[in-house]
Amino acid sequence: MPDSPDVQQLYRSHHSWLVGWLFRQVQSRCDAADLSQETFLRLLTGSVAAQDLREPRAYLSTIARRLMLNLYRRRSLERAYLEALATVPPEEVPSAEHHAAVLEALNAVDALLCGLPEKVRRAFLLAQLEGYTQEQIAEVMGVTVRSVHRYLSRALEECIVMASRELV
Repeated sequence: MPDSPDVQQLYRSHHSWLVGWLFRQVQSRCDAADLSQETFLRLLTGSVAAQDLREPRAYLSTIARRLMLNLYRRRSLERAYLEALATVPPEEVPSAEHHAAVLEALNAVDALLCGLPEKVRRAFLLAQLEGYTQEQIAEVMGVTVRSVHRYLSRALEECIVMASRELV
């Protein structure tokens, strides 16, 4: 969607409110400002036209809430990685470049998993993290082994697509 007068008006009318709302949620002016800008960017690149919004604040807060959850999830991954890294002997600590690459990869995998349907994500995590067989996953999830096979195939296809994007 191009930068239309409708988007400009929406930004002028609701930007300050959105930053204030986000600040109350995240308690950080920098994070609130970043999330607000990302929210309007999503609006610009999304499929909903600004002039079609009946409840712009509800729509903006929905986008912002999702972005905020992504931010929290990313930070949680980073904390877990740093905690794991703290247990590594100093001589084995990876370089700053390696550290950045690992965090980027973790965030990419997290984004991929969040984009999968719930059953596909759950089957994939049970297989990859818990080491369950397809039969065990089927039993836990209450589905057929054939369904589990489809779920795992879909997850692996998405991983291949993500990996191929990274190589390009």
